[in-house]
Amino acid sequence: MAGHGDRGGAGTGLLTIGAFARACRLSPKALRLYDDLGLLPPAHVDPVNGYRRYAPAQLERARLVAWLRRLGMPLARIREVCALPPDAAATAVAAYWEQVEADTAARRDLAVFLVDQLSRKDSTMVTTPTPVTLRAAALTDGGLVRTANQDAVHAGRRLLAVADGYGADGGRAAAAALAELTALEARDPAPADLLDVLEEAAHRANRAVQRLGAKGTAEAGCTLTALLRAGSRLALLHIGDSRGYVLRDAGLVRLTHDHSLVQSLVDEGRLTPEEAPGHPQRGLLTRALDGGEGFAPDLRLLDARPGERYLLCTDGLHTVLPLGTLQEVLAAALDPEQAVRELVTLAREAGAPDNIGCVVADTVAAGA
Repeated sequence: MAGHGDRGGAGTGLLTIGAFARACRLSPKALRLYDDLGLLPPAHVDPVNGYRRYAPAQLERARLVAWLRRLGMPLARIREVCALPPDAAATAVAAYWEQVEADTAARRDLAVFLVDQLSRKDSTMVTTPTPVTLRAAALTDGGLVRTANQDAVHAGRRLLAVADGYGADGGRAAAAALAELTALEARDPAPADLLDVLEEAAHRANRAVQRLGAKGTAEAGCTLTALLRAGSRLALLHIGDSRGYVLRDAGLVRLTHDHSLVQSLVDEGRLTPEEAPGHPQRGLLTRALDGGEGFAPDLRLLDARPGERYLLCTDGLHTVLPLGTLQEVLAAALDPEQAVRELVTLAREAGAPDNIGCVVADTVAAGA
């Protein structure tokens, strides 16, 4: 016989939280959470003892919530789906699953990349890694809409870098930032010191932008993505929404994570990667090189081998050309010069709404 807590509201036809939980296969704890979030409020809450009771008609929504949670859909997105009519909800679920599959593919590529990286570290215990040098090319283009080109690029034998300026004085900010980094071409740091050397240069670049802002009233800032080489290692520095990629046997793998509002919406499941390039606030950065005290770039150390091809680019390239196109061009180009020319040409053919900046570099055995 059912206990006291399983009786519905007397004469109301409502279900207690325990009975409703069993019927929809959600735990009472989950139901309380969904009530707190406004996702699945009960039909009645006793004003004296706070007992929650649910209407049988709420079972369909509760089961939908349970299914969507099994898909891994974030609660904020489930709330949006549940508010839609059935046809629109079906479209939203399909769009979410397309995003999951795209994210899974990206994580698979990253997993392959990490396995390769870790295998390389293990192999260095028994073999001496081959030192590499860089053969690189860089190209910028103003695009078809902007009146000024605020992108800056550098391609050397030791350093690769791209910076995308923003604000009225963004072009000078990008140029000032790269001027601090290009001084590293004359240095020969030990592989163990790479990250420290690159980070120190980036902080000097941030101070240069700070001085630039102090001299005038115009807004000044930029993104910054750079690779610094020593021996068989590459130090990667990144802040903003420019990007770094590497083409290896596993395919083209993205090395950076955008510091932008749109990327945070994608991370939260509120936007699909396919929707991101067309978002009206896609240019809003959450981190940048702007002269502020909170300057915090991402830093990573990579193991490089001869035969790899690296791409650094601003959002004027990666937002108009899909990943598949980037990979096709990088895989087919005979050399970095051909690659940067073809990438810029394709971006212009796609409308080039923003400045375009890109650097392509091949790793070759030192002395080859």
